[in-house]
Amino acid sequence: MRLCIFNPEHDLCLAKGRAHYVPPRSAVDFAHRDANIMQVLYPDAYCCSVYEVRREMNNPLTAHFSPFTSVVAWGWDAVVKHELLKRGVPADLLPSDEEIDTIRELQHRSTVLPLQPDCHEVRLIEEMERLLREREHWVMKAPWSGAGRGLRWVHGALTAIDRDWLLKTVEKQRCVIAEPNRMWVGDQRGASPHPVADLALEYLDGAFMGYSYFKTGSGVYKENIAWSDGQIETTFALLPVRETIERWLEANVWPRYRGPLGVDLMACADGNVHVSEINFRHTMGMVAHEKFRIMS
Repeated sequence: MRLCIFNPEHDLCLAKGRAHYVPPRSAVDFAHRDANIMQVLYPDAYCCSVYEVRREMNNPLTAHFSPFTSVVAWGWDAVVKHELLKRGVPADLLPSDEEIDTIRELQHRSTVLPLQPDCHEVRLIEEMERLLREREHWVMKAPWSGAGRGLRWVHGALTAIDRDWLLKTVEKQRCVIAEPNRMWVGDQRGASPHPVADLALEYLDGAFMGYSYFKTGSGVYKENIAWSDGQIETTFALLPVRETIERWLEANVWPRYRGPLGVDLMACADGNVHVSEINFRHTMGMVAHEKFRIMS
């Protein structure tokens, strides 16, 4: 039997970078309430949160956990591995510490910079101020962050809070990634806001699963839009973008990593499609894509 762990706190755990970390209560409640999300991707598995494993492992009357032959997590990090080991899951069913270190390093936003020619690795306030003189609207991103956390929208100039956030993030995470705010289209001071479309390429163990089209708000995932792969690919002219990304993945990622992976994209009003980030974990887009496939 396969054990599937739903740990939506994964991005927060990666940002902390240590095995002993207690995620916020909201993440714990989400994991416990919606663990059946994993059942869509792994219908024959036993799906639960790591916190349910904690309780079940201490219950000698429970037989669920004795016949496991494999374990899959929403995302692998030191925290979920530590918790599973502590509750008796055999180490040979879990990734090695070196594999988890590789996932964390790949998840650092600097990894994807070769696919983001207009994004920048920033370490000094002066570097960010120079970018603001060239373009008015930016998003500063912490290299390890998720679920809308670790993002700061900057317009025209840095505030005192922006400066403090930048320096503290650089101290903890080596740098800040500055990305143009795609909502703003036009020349520097003459830009105006326009909507963007949030898309993704979904992969599992190096194989392309399909596309995802979804809605966000302030960097937070809201819901998926039920479009077929053909609709998404044709509407946003994604095939050339996908081919470029897959050549890069083949050379730089697949030799080091096998597992779930989502490449988030933004299709802008000017007709360009930009790489936003890569998630080295399962995604809600994968779940939505599989649901759509089953229902079609």
